[in-house]
Amino acid sequence: MNTVPYSPPSTADLLAAGRRTIDIEARAIAALSARLGEDFAQACQLCLQSAGRVVVTGLGKSGHVAGKIAATLASTGTPAFFLHAAEAAHGDLGMVSRGDVVIAISNSGETPEVLMLLPHLKRIGTPVIAITGGGQSTLARAAAVNLDVFVAEEACPHNLAPTASTTATLAMGDALAIALLEARGFTPEDFARSHPGGSLGRKLLLHVADVMRRGDDLPVVSPDAPLAAGLLEMSRKRLGLTAVVDATGCVVGIFTDGDLRRVIDRQVDLHTTVMRDVMTVKPLTIDAQALAAEAVNRMEQHGITALLVTDAAQQLAGALNIHDLLRAGVV
Repeated sequence: MNTVPYSPPSTADLLAAGRRTIDIEARAIAALSARLGEDFAQACQLCLQSAGRVVVTGLGKSGHVAGKIAATLASTGTPAFFLHAAEAAHGDLGMVSRGDVVIAISNSGETPEVLMLLPHLKRIGTPVIAITGGGQSTLARAAAVNLDVFVAEEACPHNLAPTASTTATLAMGDALAIALLEARGFTPEDFARSHPGGSLGRKLLLHVADVMRRGDDLPVVSPDAPLAAGLLEMSRKRLGLTAVVDATGCVVGIFTDGDLRRVIDRQVDLHTTVMRDVMTVKPLTIDAQALAAEAVNRMEQHGITALLVTDAAQQLAGALNIHDLLRAGVV
């Protein structure tokens, strides 16, 4: 039994361990670039030519990495899912079908649960892409193509815990996913459709029409309405502005909180002054089908916090302010 009293490590020791780990893993990733060659291109072609999905499998730490790689592939335009290597032998292998491609991950290339899948995959004609640290391993030799993720050392001081090797494998998976993304012409809009709940999805899929106020919630007055009526409309609708429209519904001006401050400075009469005398003419507007993110950009560029929404004929369709965009998660 170890009876040496515990001595807390110094800050310098902790920082040194952290930096050493990052340096070792950085070198492991850097070494991958020089080793990318025809094997990597062949792996990409197998995935691109597949009529099915990419099935990523592994066990232990390699299984965790496989799950992340499958998720990255699926979100970047390559249909993929994770298959637990141990569960595959107990029925889950039925999820793999002809036309799929399997990416099998094992640092040693000798994981029994992964090797057990090879005869079954060969029988149904499913090609295997191996990601291993052992180029002469059983898995590497049996695969259609092997992606070499060998690392000179793990970051673990005992050279035991998978650290640099799992980082290198993650980087190889990312490299494969991005190469496929570019080959497929996958766009930010495609990404947004896969992430409708994320901030990018909201920015790329949400339109002004989805967040704008309309109907009875719109503050609207005529050009000949008294200023007092305009202020009352602003107060009721709580948008910080009122649209000024003519008899046909076309926008001829806008009156905002900023305009109100300027009116107060001029000490105008609220009851005798009409809206056309104090409104801002030719206000900045936006189309209802524009992206909500574009509304944010316009507000930022012009230093304003609200916009009127008009159609092609300049008729009022809605209005929105920065708070509407904040609630929608666009800002």
